[in-house]
Amino acid sequence: MPQGKPVSVPVDGLTTRQRRNRPLVIVHTGTMKGKSTAAFGLALRGWTQGWSIGVFQFVKSAKWKVGEENAFRALGRLHEETGEGGAVSWQKMGEGWSWSRKPGSDEDHAVAALEGWREIQRRLSAEEHGLYVLDEFTYPMKWGWVDVAEVVETLNNRPGHQHVVITGRDAHPDLIGAADLVMETTKIKHPMDAGQKGQRGIEW
Repeated sequence: MPQGKPVSVPVDGLTTRQRRNRPLVIVHTGTMKGKSTAAFGLALRGWTQGWSIGVFQFVKSAKWKVGEENAFRALGRLHEETGEGGAVSWQKMGEGWSWSRKPGSDEDHAVAALEGWREIQRRLSAEEHGLYVLDEFTYPMKWGWVDVAEVVETLNNRPGHQHVVITGRDAHPDLIGAADLVMETTKIKHPMDAGQKGQRGIEW
């Protein structure tokens, strides 16, 4: 896309404005860090547009807090007090939709993940948010906890103007096929290569 211009324009009956404002399904996948960080940066842009932001974290511990969560909760309070920006909903249901360091069996976590997906389906149907971040959502699909075909069908048929960003490694090919924008992170160098662990402000 040199100079922000599309390489070609499809004959689809849409005006330039209609095509430009079409809601997107975006996938951030790949082995390197930065997938969630990029998604939250996008959500920040959406917040400044006044969009309601819905964040749903799947495989991170319910006790795990990233800096973005604190920032978005503060922005949500600012919206409630002043009307600036958009509303914010940050969800880590119950014990969290995670397998990591959690009590319970894989079956328990599969049920929790499916319940989380059902809540997202309900919100999409009700058009509750302008932008959804489904953080680490590729994993419940990879493990068979959530049906990929059902996700694709739901995304393809979502009503209104709702952008959806999905992050995580090993995105399913059908999800990639359904997405409008897919980016893949790749490692060139990482501090862990030199024995350096994650640090505050960089990793969380």
